[in-house]
Amino acid sequence: MPSLQARLAAFLIRHTIKPRLAKTKDVQGIRAVFNRGGLYKVPAGIRITPAAVGGVPGEWILSCRSHEWIEDANQAQPPSPIMLFLHGGGYVACTLKTHRPYGCFFAQHGFRVFSADYRLAPEHPFPAGLDDAVAVYRGLQTQFPDSPIVIAGDSAAGGLSLAAMLRLKSDDVPLPSAAALFSPFTDLTGGGESRVSNDDRCAMFYGKGLDTIGGYYTPGVDAKGLRNPLISPVYGDYSGFPPMLIHAGEDETLRDDSVRLAERARAAGVEIDFKLWPVVPHDWQLLYTLVPEGRASLELAAAFLTQHAVPRTRATASR
Repeated sequence: MPSLQARLAAFLIRHTIKPRLAKTKDVQGIRAVFNRGGLYKVPAGIRITPAAVGGVPGEWILSCRSHEWIEDANQAQPPSPIMLFLHGGGYVACTLKTHRPYGCFFAQHGFRVFSADYRLAPEHPFPAGLDDAVAVYRGLQTQFPDSPIVIAGDSAAGGLSLAAMLRLKSDDVPLPSAAALFSPFTDLTGGGESRVSNDDRCAMFYGKGLDTIGGYYTPGVDAKGLRNPLISPVYGDYSGFPPMLIHAGEDETLRDDSVRLAERARAAGVEIDFKLWPVVPHDWQLLYTLVPEGRASLELAAAFLTQHAVPRTRATASR
């Protein structure tokens, strides 16, 4: 049964954020809604350090047990895996700070998290953000060749994580050991029945608003071009992909972006851990300190990623 906290969060978002987003007229308006931070308090024992990997800025989010290791490259590497985390925000908004709940949670669960500050549209449209995500991943591989690497992303960054892996696969680069995707935005063509059926039920987005956001990321791209798997990963070839965990809300307009992705990846032989959660609003994991379903989702993701966090060979990634 959904928690009271989940119901309350969905109610509040539906009556505050959703109408504000519907009234926005430009990117600045979207950012004014999404780029608010400061409510989340970084837990004790977590250290955040600005850094760059692969020429892309970002920050390391580490537990007190591992931060010395990052600062001393000569120190033996511990067995804990590295996570590349990409923050959501419709490719146009949000910051490292707004999404620290994800990174801090995974750092507390044994991951050395690098959160990438990839370039955003419309100032930097496709493929700038994708180029940055790939550069960071390859930089991590070069810097830590013996460490398992996983990737995680929410919303648009869930799609970006998939696009990065599709690019890596085409370049014959070993893929991450596993991926965790939270309500990934995988279809910029607007496909999926939930874009219509959940238009009112979704606490965060109207379907039309998602089309507007996507337009900032891919200006001038026609309907056929939007089916490019590097833009709309739901149309990608997932053969040879690592295990993936996919969580989404039953009421989200983006629900079918996850449903169709899970179906396509399973058909390609990928191990998929897929779950739809009732009532919860989009990106409910950001509220994990308040909403039990948020913590439960992240705990499942941490366990899944830990289980599969083993170095992958070129042969495994390319089969």
